[in-house]
Amino acid sequence: MLTASLTLDPAFTVSPVRRRTFGSFLEHLGRCVYTGIHDPAHPTADADGFRADVVDLTRELGVSTVRYPGGNFVSGYRWEDGIGPVDERPARLDLAWHSTEPNTVGVDEFMRWARTAGVEPMMAVNLGTRGVQEALDLLEYCNIESGTHFSDLRRANGTERPHNVRMWCLGNEMDGPWQTGHKTAHEYGRLAAETARAMRMVDPDLELVACGSSSSAMPTFGTWEATVLAEAYEQVDYVSAHAYYFEEDGDLASFLGSAIDMDRFIEDVVATADAVRAAKKLTKRIHISFDEWNVWYLHATASKPPTDTWPIAPVLLEDHYNVADAVVVGNLLISLLRHSDRVRSASLAQLVNVIAPIMTEPGGRIWKQTTFHPFALTSRYAVGDVLRVELTSPVAPTAKFGDTPLVDAVATRDAETGAVAVFAVNRSVTEPLDLEIDLRAFGAIELVECVTLANPDPHARATIDDDGSLVPIENPDTKREGDTLRITLPPVSWTMARLAP
Repeated sequence: MLTASLTLDPAFTVSPVRRRTFGSFLEHLGRCVYTGIHDPAHPTADADGFRADVVDLTRELGVSTVRYPGGNFVSGYRWEDGIGPVDERPARLDLAWHSTEPNTVGVDEFMRWARTAGVEPMMAVNLGTRGVQEALDLLEYCNIESGTHFSDLRRANGTERPHNVRMWCLGNEMDGPWQTGHKTAHEYGRLAAETARAMRMVDPDLELVACGSSSSAMPTFGTWEATVLAEAYEQVDYVSAHAYYFEEDGDLASFLGSAIDMDRFIEDVVATADAVRAAKKLTKRIHISFDEWNVWYLHATASKPPTDTWPIAPVLLEDHYNVADAVVVGNLLISLLRHSDRVRSASLAQLVNVIAPIMTEPGGRIWKQTTFHPFALTSRYAVGDVLRVELTSPVAPTAKFGDTPLVDAVATRDAETGAVAVFAVNRSVTEPLDLEIDLRAFGAIELVECVTLANPDPHARATIDDDGSLVPIENPDTKREGDTLRITLPPVSWTMARLAP
C-alpha cells in the first residue's frame, strides 16, 4: 500500500486559527433568502419569518461570519428599499439574476437574523450603480447611535441600538463585465479608495475589503490587484479572492487537486500585494478575504430564469453535491487554514439552497448536503494555532496539475488544552493510502476519534429523503504504534483525527 508521512511539532506554527475562515454568504439570489432563511409559512418561522431549523443548522455548521447582500446582486441594490414598513417597500428588477426583488428582507431583518444565528455580519456596499454617499448613508444607518438622519431613521424603524458592523466589502467583482457598473481597475481603485477614506472619517476602525479579481483565470488577474492596491492600499485592510471548482468532463483526478489552484491563487495575490507594499515603502500588510469559494457546477443548473420573466426567488444554482465534492470542500478548507497568516477571512458561497450545504423545501423539510460535514467538523475542531506540517506524499499525474500529491493535510493545536486535530484528504481515485503521523513532539497524547467521509461511489449524493448515509463515520483502520499514528485513507476521502493529552 502507498504511504504518506506527516510530521507535526507544536513549536512550528503558521498563525492562530482565524474564526472568520468559517464564514458563509447570503445573497438575494434564487432561493437563498426567500424560502431559504426566510419562509413565513414554515412551522418554525419566527416573527420576522425566519426559519428556526435553518438557524439551527447554521449554528451546527459552525458559521462565524455571513457576507450580505451580495454578490452580483449588490451592484444594483438600493439598501433604502429594504427598510421601514414591509408593505410599503418597493419591488425592483434585479439585473444580476433577472429576478424581481420584493425587499421583504432588508438590512434590519438580516441583522436580527444574524444575531439569532450567532454570526458576525459582513456587509457589502454598492459601488456598481452607486458610490461614496450611498455607502456613507448605509454606514450611518448601521453604526451611528442616534442624532443623525439615518441613525434616527433606524431607531424609528424599530432598532434602537446600532448594528455595529465592523467588516465591509467595497463592492463586488468589479472586474467582471457581467457586473452592473463594471469598471476598469483604475476607475474602481480610485472609487474604492475614496469610499474607504470617507467611511474611515466616520469610523477609523472599520475593516475594509477591496475587490480583487473575481477569478484567477481573468485576463486582468494580477494587474487588477496591483492597480487597485496602488490606489487604495493605505485605505483598505483586505483584498478579496473568489474561486469556484467543479469536475470537468469526468476528470475526477484533476478535480480532486483543486486546492492546488487555490494555493497558487492565494500565493499570487499575496505576492502582488507585497510588491505594492514594497513599492510604497510601507510596513502595513494587506491580507486576503477569500469571500467566495465553493464547488459550483456553473453550467449544470440554471443561473437565470427565462428572459421573458422576472420571478421572485426562482430555483437557481441549486447544485446537489456528491462525496467527491465534499472531499474537495474539505481540501479547500485545508488550503485556507494553511494560509491563515494571510487569509484572515473566508466565505463559503452560499449558505442555503444556492450552491449550498443546507437545502430546504418551501414550507417543509430541511436537509444537509455532503459538503456540510467537512465544513462543520473543521469549524468545530480547528482550534488554537495552525501548525506548519511536513508532509511527504506519493504523487500521481493529472491532466490539469501534472504530478499531484495524493495526500494533502493540515493540523491545528490548542495550546490551552493540548488538543490536536489533523485534517487530511486522499486524492487518489482508486487507491487507499496509509498516512503515518509522527507525534513524538507531543509527548503523552492519545487518539480521541478518527472519522472519514468516503464511499465506493464518489459520485453518490445525499438526498432530502436520506441525508444521513453519506456522513463521516469512525475509521476502523487506525493504529497507534509508539509515537506514530497510522490511518488508512480510502480513495476519494476526507478524514479528521483528534488527539488530546
